[in-house]
Amino acid sequence: MGAQGGPTLITSVQRAFRLLEAVGAHENGAPAKQLARETGLPLATAYHLLRTLVHDGYVSKLEDGGFVLGDKLRTLHSTGRGQALLHRVRPVLAALRDELASAAYLTFYEDGEIRVAEIVDGPRTPRVDLWVGFEDAGHATALGKSVLRELDDAARREYLSRHHLRDLTPRTVTNPAELLRRLDAAPMAPAVTDLEEYILGTVCVAVPVYSGDTLGSLGVSLPADRLHRLRDIRERLIPTAGRVTRGLSLTI
Repeated sequence: MGAQGGPTLITSVQRAFRLLEAVGAHENGAPAKQLARETGLPLATAYHLLRTLVHDGYVSKLEDGGFVLGDKLRTLHSTGRGQALLHRVRPVLAALRDELASAAYLTFYEDGEIRVAEIVDGPRTPRVDLWVGFEDAGHATALGKSVLRELDDAARREYLSRHHLRDLTPRTVTNPAELLRRLDAAPMAPAVTDLEEYILGTVCVAVPVYSGDTLGSLGVSLPADRLHRLRDIRERLIPTAGRVTRGLSLTI
């Protein structure tokens, strides 16, 4: 039984992949009979596999009976592409970490939230203790404020309407109008700083980056006693952000 089960399962997987390839070749959909013919599968087998793929979200059935690739497969493709892009820029983040002796961070503004995509740290360059998630602390971090500074007025208002500005340290700005005033008057623009606003004892500086049309930010964190280095770090961050943007925007 065991010896026969393995090849049977492998064959089913191979047939499913062949069907997915055939479905993907027809942007406007194709009926089961055509897909069976193109893959050389018995019609009953094609129907069975297509039903399974539809149930699991890898294939969708159209009203006219045709089959197209499903949302789950598109999500897997998008996720894989995102990981490939991050893999491409990790060496740049690691070089930034080593040069500045600071943990490096990359965030993106996706679905209305500021989310951490990558952190490159090390034994001598530990990351900040993310005791409050960035989705609830965009107003108190350089990375979050960098994104907010680049958004237009309508997007800023929409974001602030959905997020309570929590008081994380005595230095945190919790008044929306004052936060926006400071963002517009940032003395190190396009860089934005967090001067112990997220966590006491740590300062950060960040600059904007893009992955295609998706806005993000690149930043570093360091102990507050290195505050005097922020302007030098800004000068290093800006060209590095340019390289990250180019790396994230190239076609894979």
